[in-house]
Amino acid sequence: MGQGVVVPDHDFDTPLGQASDELIAAALEHAVIPPLLAALASATGDLGLVPDHLRPDLTAFMDPAAGLGPEQQAEARRLALDALTKLRATGAPTPSPLTDDELHPLLDHLTAGAADAYLELVRDELGLGEDARAPRWLKDDVAPERDFRVVVVGAGMSGLVAAHRLRQAGVDVVIVEKDDDVGGTWLENSYPGCRVDVSNHFYGYSFAQRSDWPDHYSPRDVLLDYFRGVADRCGLRPLIRFGTEVRRLTLDEATMTWSVEVEGPTGPETLTANVVVSAVGQLNRPNLPAIDGADRFAGPAFHSARWRHDVDLTGKRVAVIGTGASAAQLIPPVAEQAHHLTIFQRTPAWFLPTPDYTDPVPAPTQWLFREVPGYHSWYRFWIFWQNVEGLMPAATVDPDWDGHPDSVGPMNDLVRQLFTGYLEMELADRPDLLERVLPHYPVFSKRFIRDDGAWARTLKRDDVDLVTTGIAEITEDGVRTADGTLHEADVLIYGTGFTASDFLMPMEVVGRDGVELHDRWQGDARAHLGVTLPGYPNLFLLYGPNTNIVVNGSITYFSECGATYIQELVHALLEHDLAGIEPSQTTFDEFNDRVDAENRKMAWGIATVNSWYRNATGRTAQNWPFS
Repeated sequence: MGQGVVVPDHDFDTPLGQASDELIAAALEHAVIPPLLAALASATGDLGLVPDHLRPDLTAFMDPAAGLGPEQQAEARRLALDALTKLRATGAPTPSPLTDDELHPLLDHLTAGAADAYLELVRDELGLGEDARAPRWLKDDVAPERDFRVVVVGAGMSGLVAAHRLRQAGVDVVIVEKDDDVGGTWLENSYPGCRVDVSNHFYGYSFAQRSDWPDHYSPRDVLLDYFRGVADRCGLRPLIRFGTEVRRLTLDEATMTWSVEVEGPTGPETLTANVVVSAVGQLNRPNLPAIDGADRFAGPAFHSARWRHDVDLTGKRVAVIGTGASAAQLIPPVAEQAHHLTIFQRTPAWFLPTPDYTDPVPAPTQWLFREVPGYHSWYRFWIFWQNVEGLMPAATVDPDWDGHPDSVGPMNDLVRQLFTGYLEMELADRPDLLERVLPHYPVFSKRFIRDDGAWARTLKRDDVDLVTTGIAEITEDGVRTADGTLHEADVLIYGTGFTASDFLMPMEVVGRDGVELHDRWQGDARAHLGVTLPGYPNLFLLYGPNTNIVVNGSITYFSECGATYIQELVHALLEHDLAGIEPSQTTFDEFNDRVDAENRKMAWGIATVNSWYRNATGRTAQNWPFS
């Protein structure tokens, strides 16, 4: 967003109504043109602000200018300056809901003609003066005499939105949370360097958008405060039983209710629920690898998700096992503190160059988000479209592809070349390191990692060693690799991810005919739309099987979709006075066959590289393969 632009000394606390032409022009140097013009066209009703010759080029991958040349950008800023000076004189309107006819040409401009397919999504995501997903019914109108309770398991991102939507409909909700606060993964992961790896603007809820994010990619504490604030503003805290963990769910087939056995501060208790929503997530149980001798290590040893803040790393020899997303974030700050750092890498990661990954949002950009009507909402959709949904073709397998063996199609290979070029540039002076960190598998078949140059800088430090030889055992004094070398360490940190495919663990879930869910799944979790299960009526899942997002959306958006579906299922139960609702086995099987077939068309579905995207059976049980 205009990185490197020299900005005169302007007061960007000045509101639009008092802003000079020079201040507005200076701020516009930081604007992202496509969503800026869409926002101004929306605010003014002037479609002349989105002319055909200023349409963004969606094939311009990783181009912040979206394919617009210098002359086009200059023209766009002139148009924007003229529109903003007029709004300054007349007063900037509060964004209001748009009709489909008003929305269509703006969306068509941004998406190169895909408007028809995305009208509903954009209306949801823009949040221009309306809460599009709010339930349009109330429990007291639909079934005023019926006692009906929903138990939501988990007060993380998914649990909060599920509870909020059901409470909006007037449904009695109890939230059971094993931790002492809301936030889920953003509460539990407090390691140094922890931050989100998608832009804040489309990571937040559609009904609680924030225009004043302090960073492009928020650190953990900022995100945790966001979720705490949502819980407070939506009145959810009184519904939450903190420090309480669900041990067992048991279906009463006679009444179609669930017995929810919990362990809380006062001991065991059983709750009764008409509906249970499991919102326990996929990334909440640390994965500790089975390494011989792990219990022999004499010093502190802990997982990144259970960070030991009482352990001072200053002057210590630290070993980090793993180089995935969490490890790649914590390794640079740990290297700054430790006397010596040894990194054990099993599989190298692809890195997405993101120069502003740890940068604050500059004041001119903050001004635009605050003062340009609807800009932050249109920007939210734009980054979703350009950087996420627009990348689906790059992850799709071309069955006729006979190009580079580490790619699955022409666009996938283009991304591979770009990512390879980035690593070659970052490690041009260290070919020995480049050879060890350059992946040999298709991009998108394993989670890639955002990087602002910190990874290469850290690896090149004199007090950092990268070890790619396999680990044989852990001893009292450190880590011994397969070549017999003992790498001594005072502290051992596991950056080894989570048991993502062990859905709903360690809860026991006993459904129809006394069948325990994990016995039924046999390590291969499946659900219809990731939400419902035959044989387990009124048990609904969020962030369930095959709902993880790779290049096709924000997990926050996907959980909102799931919460909308759940409140519609609850509405059906109440409106039709149903005891239970579940998918038929045929519908369940047909959907999962489709999921498997489509996942085999994606890079992550055919690659053989180790990845948490697949379960122990080798099936892609995590990822959603559709748009």
